[in-house]
Amino acid sequence: MQLTRRGAGLGLLAGAAAAPLSNAWAQLPVISPTLLEEPSTTVGADSDPYEHMLAPVGINGQGPFQFLMDTGANVSCVSRDLAERLMLTPGEPTAVHTAVGVRTRPSVMIDSLDVGDRKRRRVRAAALPTLGPDVDGVLGVDWLVGQRLILDFKKKSLEITRSRAELSTRDHVVVPARKRLGQLTIVDADLSGRRINAMIDSGSQATICNTPLRRMVEELEHHRGPVAEHRAVKLETLAGEPFIGEMFYLPFLRLGGLTLGNVPTVYAETHIFELWNLKSEPAIVLGMDLLTQFNSVSLDYGRSEVRFDLA
Repeated sequence: MQLTRRGAGLGLLAGAAAAPLSNAWAQLPVISPTLLEEPSTTVGADSDPYEHMLAPVGINGQGPFQFLMDTGANVSCVSRDLAERLMLTPGEPTAVHTAVGVRTRPSVMIDSLDVGDRKRRRVRAAALPTLGPDVDGVLGVDWLVGQRLILDFKKKSLEITRSRAELSTRDHVVVPARKRLGQLTIVDADLSGRRINAMIDSGSQATICNTPLRRMVEELEHHRGPVAEHRAVKLETLAGEPFIGEMFYLPFLRLGGLTLGNVPTVYAETHIFELWNLKSEPAIVLGMDLLTQFNSVSLDYGRSEVRFDLA
């Protein structure tokens, strides 16, 4: 089974090439008063054939260009083609981490990068060889320090606003999380009653799990029998690198007050689980195949919470 082009972006991380591997992905901006005082902004969002959410982005007064919103990436990137068209100033080489490993890529300096009313100056971005015909770049969580991101799949919009307190209601569920290298890890999650780590990755088409979680599923299937046939699948990172996974179904996945059954999941022991220090703990990355089942998903990086609006 083929999961289409860019089947799993899975954790596109970048850092200084000269830095040791343990520090390469951790250079996130410090929250500043200016950042927190920026106005809320809402932009219409398109989607590519693989369900990724694309936002219109301005670069150096030109555009709009289509950038993929990737909550699994801690920095923003541009396609090499766009960097050449705009004649962006070359920067220092950068180590880019994807599902299959780490490679040194060229970087460029962007004088002005705009999403709606939100603006960033002097942005250093990795230049990747290919992001597909529909994608000009990637917006990472460096845009979201201390902020709130709302991915509204029903209204087809993307909103960046200030962090704010919320409680669960009949129509939406708020789940506590913690920060891990800039990403949000849901604290209150389990698989059939056994605690797991769950991360949100809007850059991944597929929901992906690691080896410890796969072993948990094997134990469950030993007692209950398989939910469905396991199938080999082919995936690619956002940078076009192929890798192989195994698709099966999770019987019961709980995220806070949400209980989900028969969740399609791909097992792939990827480089990113090691980077996130989750190689020995059961972990799952929630991709767009699962996220788009909700009306919207909000990630609050100020309060470390995730809100799921029920469809």
